[in-house]
Amino acid sequence: MYVAVKGGERAIDNAHQWLAEERRGDPAVPELTIPQIREQMRLAVNRVMAEGSLYDPDLAALAIKQARGDLIEAVFLIRAYRTTLPRFAGSSPVDTGAMAVDRRISATFKDLPGGQVLGPTFDYTHRLLDFALMAEGAAVDTQTPLGEEGGGDRETRVPHVTSFLNRDGLIETADPSDATPPDLTREPMERPADRALRLQALTRGDEGFVLSMAYSTQRGYGRTHAFVGELRIGTVLVEVDIPELGFAVEIGEIELTECETVNQFKGSRTEPPQFTRGYGLVMGQSERKAIAMSLVDRALRWQELGEDFTGAPAQDEEFVLMHCDNIQATGFLEHIKLPHYVDFQAELELVRKLRAEAMALQEAAE
Repeated sequence: MYVAVKGGERAIDNAHQWLAEERRGDPAVPELTIPQIREQMRLAVNRVMAEGSLYDPDLAALAIKQARGDLIEAVFLIRAYRTTLPRFAGSSPVDTGAMAVDRRISATFKDLPGGQVLGPTFDYTHRLLDFALMAEGAAVDTQTPLGEEGGGDRETRVPHVTSFLNRDGLIETADPSDATPPDLTREPMERPADRALRLQALTRGDEGFVLSMAYSTQRGYGRTHAFVGELRIGTVLVEVDIPELGFAVEIGEIELTECETVNQFKGSRTEPPQFTRGYGLVMGQSERKAIAMSLVDRALRWQELGEDFTGAPAQDEEFVLMHCDNIQATGFLEHIKLPHYVDFQAELELVRKLRAEAMALQEAAE
């Protein structure tokens, strides 16, 4: 039983004031602005947008500032705000094959049409603190090329690497469907969940949790040995069909990270030997999340591919989908901070009673 705390409004007001002071920090230090957070902490902004299911860099930056850098709290703020927004229309599926790529690499094919585009990444940097960044107005190195070709061709289509395997029939083909997928942001999750719903849950899921599940599959819990067929980051156009016009119009563009993994598959009772796919798609630049998502996606497909269930956590749909959401996890975890005085008093009396009975039995035995 929860017990409401009475007479604490003044204490709560003081707590809010103290929080605002802690958020501001030393007044002698210039205050962070929303544009600074948006432009200089873009990976944090991208994570908040992805897990908050709302693509708005300014609002994500505001949430990070308000939450004092607590990204889960910032995601909570974004999701709460998102529920107040009206929905005017649904966009058409984005065409990632027409992505204007900033980064595109493959661990399976060295020579790609357009080249391997390294892009902005930590992959090729030394993990050493750069104390030059402590100097205000530090110079930015603009001479580093984006990749082997100096950047991707942003005017032509960039085919997916897995299409090369498809020519030889070595990889499973995706079944196209015109059915509208369920919307996890408007309808509660139902199990068993189809792949579209699972992918929605994973792209909104906590990056740390999805990463841990993916790591477990690589260590043997899920029998998933994957190669990164392709990882690409860039912008895609967003279009909305206008019934009155009879065609789609562009309403803007968003940055996405897409990952397709290729997994060796020895065949099963229902499928021949071939390569199978894992898929990840995340808002913004978030390649760790996209790769992890693709590994977990593949692990969860064991049933449709006719594989045996080994008991691996990443294969357990209920375990993964019901525990990957950090807002649900945070709410359930932090609710134990609320007053539980009546509950605890009841358990306290129960433990005292049990101890008394145990001591009485012990004395009788002696």
